[in-house]
Amino acid sequence: MCGMRNYDLVLVFKTSLSDDKRKKLVSTITSWVKDGKVAKTEEWGQKPLSYPIKKETAGFYQKLTIDSENSIPLDFEKRLLTQDDVLRHLLVRTK
Repeated sequence: MCGMRNYDLVLVFKTSLSDDKRKKLVSTITSWVKDGKVAKTEEWGQKPLSYPIKKETAGFYQKLTIDSENSIPLDFEKRLLTQDDVLRHLLVRTK
């Protein structure tokens, strides 16, 4: 095994989400990562989108740095796609 795996997960939420609901959704998403922890969370704030997504013209960006013993579960991104409040996501392995 190659040890720790590091991932960057960028999430774009609907701007209509309250801070509490967004934090609850982030904790739900991070709970899907078994054998791992969120090392760092960065809120990039609200930014305009290049094109409308689900009739939204702006999104709230947040980046999570995830350290995991194993790879991210295969159904992780499928579960992200089922969340209506997540407009877009990008998951990249960094190391």
